[in-house]
Amino acid sequence: MSIKIDLKNCIGCGKCIEVCPGNLLYKNQEGKAYIKYPSQCWGCASCLKECNNDAIKYFLGIDIGGRGTTLSVKKDGFNLYWVFEKPNGERITIKTNQKESNNY
Repeated sequence: MSIKIDLKNCIGCGKCIEVCPGNLLYKNQEGKAYIKYPSQCWGCASCLKECNNDAIKYFLGIDIGGRGTTLSVKKDGFNLYWVFEKPNGERITIKTNQKESNNY
Protein backbone atom coordinates (compact mmCIF):
# COMPACT_ATOMS: atom_id res chain seq x y z
CA MET A 1 0.00 0.00 0.00
CA SER A 2 1.26 3.40 -0.85
CA ILE A 3 0.35 6.65 -2.49
CA LYS A 4 1.28 8.16 -5.82
CA ILE A 5 1.42 11.91 -6.33
CA ASP A 6 0.50 13.31 -9.75
CA LEU A 7 2.85 16.27 -10.16
CA LYS A 8 0.62 17.75 -12.87
CA ASN A 9 -2.19 18.19 -10.35
CA CYS A 10 -0.05 19.15 -7.33
CA ILE A 11 -0.15 22.89 -6.68
CA GLY A 12 2.53 22.76 -3.97
CA CYS A 13 0.27 23.89 -1.12
CA GLY A 14 2.12 21.60 1.31
CA LYS A 15 -0.99 20.50 3.25
CA CYS A 16 -0.17 16.82 2.64
CA ILE A 17 3.33 17.35 4.01
CA GLU A 18 1.97 18.97 7.17
CA VAL A 19 -0.39 16.07 8.00
CA CYS A 20 1.80 13.08 7.10
CA PRO A 21 2.41 11.37 10.48
CA GLY A 22 5.42 9.52 9.09
CA ASN A 23 7.14 12.63 7.71
CA LEU A 24 7.44 10.83 4.36
CA LEU A 25 6.42 13.71 2.08
CA TYR A 26 8.74 16.44 0.82
CA LYS A 27 8.79 19.16 -1.82
CA ASN A 28 10.91 18.87 -4.93
CA GLN A 29 12.79 21.73 -6.60
CA GLU A 30 9.57 22.84 -8.29
CA GLY A 31 7.83 23.05 -4.91
CA LYS A 32 5.63 20.03 -5.56
CA ALA A 33 5.10 17.17 -3.14
CA TYR A 34 6.67 13.75 -3.49
CA ILE A 35 7.01 10.69 -1.31
CA LYS A 36 10.60 9.78 -0.52
CA TYR A 37 10.09 6.25 0.84
CA PRO A 38 6.81 4.82 -0.56
CA SER A 39 7.35 1.45 1.10
CA GLN A 40 7.18 3.12 4.53
CA CYS A 41 3.70 4.60 3.92
CA TRP A 42 1.22 2.76 6.13
CA GLY A 43 -1.84 4.12 4.35
CA CYS A 44 -3.38 6.39 6.96
CA ALA A 45 -5.00 8.46 4.16
CA SER A 46 -4.31 11.78 5.94
CA CYS A 47 -2.72 13.25 2.81
CA LEU A 48 -5.66 12.11 0.65
CA LYS A 49 -8.12 14.01 2.83
CA GLU A 50 -6.07 17.22 2.63
CA CYS A 51 -5.47 17.26 -1.12
CA ASN A 52 -8.24 19.14 -2.91
CA ASN A 53 -6.59 18.88 -6.32
CA ASP A 54 -6.85 15.13 -6.97
CA ALA A 55 -3.05 14.97 -6.98
CA ILE A 56 -2.74 12.06 -4.53
CA LYS A 57 -4.06 8.59 -5.17
CA TYR A 58 -3.84 5.66 -2.84
CA PHE A 59 -3.24 2.25 -4.38
CA LEU A 60 -5.22 -0.64 -2.97
CA GLY A 61 -2.90 -3.57 -3.47
CA ILE A 62 -3.78 -7.15 -4.19
CA ASP A 63 -2.97 -8.03 -0.57
CA ILE A 64 -6.19 -6.29 0.52
CA GLY A 65 -8.25 -7.22 -2.53
CA GLY A 66 -7.80 -3.96 -4.39
CA ARG A 67 -6.27 -5.48 -7.52
CA GLY A 68 -4.96 -2.14 -8.75
CA THR A 69 -7.90 -0.03 -7.66
CA THR A 70 -7.01 3.53 -6.66
CA LEU A 71 -8.61 5.68 -3.99
CA SER A 72 -8.83 9.45 -3.93
CA VAL A 73 -10.83 11.85 -1.78
CA LYS A 74 -12.73 14.99 -2.68
CA LYS A 75 -13.84 17.38 0.04
CA ASP A 76 -16.93 19.60 0.01
CA GLY A 77 -17.46 21.33 3.34
CA PHE A 78 -17.76 18.58 5.95
CA ASN A 79 -18.50 15.94 3.31
CA LEU A 80 -15.78 13.63 2.07
CA TYR A 81 -16.30 11.73 -1.18
CA TRP A 82 -14.12 8.60 -1.25
CA VAL A 83 -13.70 7.71 -4.93
CA PHE A 84 -12.60 4.17 -5.82
CA GLU A 85 -11.49 3.78 -9.42
CA LYS A 86 -11.06 0.23 -10.69
CA PRO A 87 -8.59 -0.69 -13.43
CA ASN A 88 -11.53 -1.15 -15.85
CA GLY A 89 -12.55 2.48 -15.28
CA GLU A 90 -15.53 1.75 -13.01
CA ARG A 91 -15.90 4.38 -10.27
CA ILE A 92 -17.56 3.90 -6.90
CA THR A 93 -18.10 6.90 -4.61
CA ILE A 94 -18.83 6.72 -0.89
CA LYS A 95 -19.89 9.90 0.91
CA THR A 96 -19.09 10.45 4.58
CA ASN A 97 -19.70 13.46 6.78
CA GLN A 98 -16.82 14.43 9.05
CA LYS A 99 -19.12 15.86 11.74
CA GLU A 100 -21.20 12.70 11.91
CA SER A 101 -18.21 10.35 11.87
CA ASN A 102 -17.24 11.51 15.35
CA ASN A 103 -20.57 10.33 16.76
CA TYR A 104 -19.59 6.65 16.67
